[in-house]
Amino acid sequence: MSATQDNKQQDTNGKVAVVTGASSGIGEATAKALAAAGFRVVLGARRVERLEAVAEEIRAAGGQAGVVKLDVTSDADVAALAAAEPRVDVLVNNAGGAKGMESIEGAVEEKWRWMYEVNVLGTLRVTRALLPALKAAQGIVLTVGSIAGRQVYVGGAGYNAAKHGERALVEVLRQEVAADGIRVTEIDPGRVHTDFSLVRFDGDEAKAAAVYDGVESLTAGDIADIIVFAATLPHRVNIDFLQVTPIDQVGGAKPKK
Repeated sequence: MSATQDNKQQDTNGKVAVVTGASSGIGEATAKALAAAGFRVVLGARRVERLEAVAEEIRAAGGQAGVVKLDVTSDADVAALAAAEPRVDVLVNNAGGAKGMESIEGAVEEKWRWMYEVNVLGTLRVTRALLPALKAAQGIVLTVGSIAGRQVYVGGAGYNAAKHGERALVEVLRQEVAADGIRVTEIDPGRVHTDFSLVRFDGDEAKAAAVYDGVESLTAGDIADIIVFAATLPHRVNIDFLQVTPIDQVGGAKPKK
């Protein structure tokens, strides 16, 4: 057997991929990319009407897609997802986000709670609920973290804390389920041009646009391609984590405008 044959990507026929936060941005791009790679994708998010539109695009392109209403802070929604999907080969924990950039002195506890609830407990709820199916399939859990979980910055305390917490969860999970044949990967993007900043600044389009002004950011599709690559590697291959940034953000470099 040649090295090329030995390292071919996995067969995706009949396999199921669940993507949280799939109504826009990285989640939407990932759902489309996984469907194009041959997975039946299950799209989960709060905005069901937007999910239906994304699913229709996937079907129009010849893919298979289903939609579930999923608020990762809702035990009922997560339980319904697990009950509806007895087979799960790939779980993409993408739901998350940031709120505000207040200093620690000016911290708004409600925003901190939201960030912890969505990024940490949301990832916990969905992963825990789908682990029996993932064990049966010897599947893979891919979590979209952030460089904020590895590099702290002024104004990012609440988000830094949440993403560091999510990273700890993922690293412990990897050790716990390796014996079950489950692969666990964390993808930590830097600056990606999505609705992330619009959410962070409570819909302030000017503030959100300023984040990306004069710099070249990653696209949601860049991250989706990496997720598909990791998901379809031979089962023996586990990428523990992968940090990816636009070139002007490498090593924490300040972008030149």
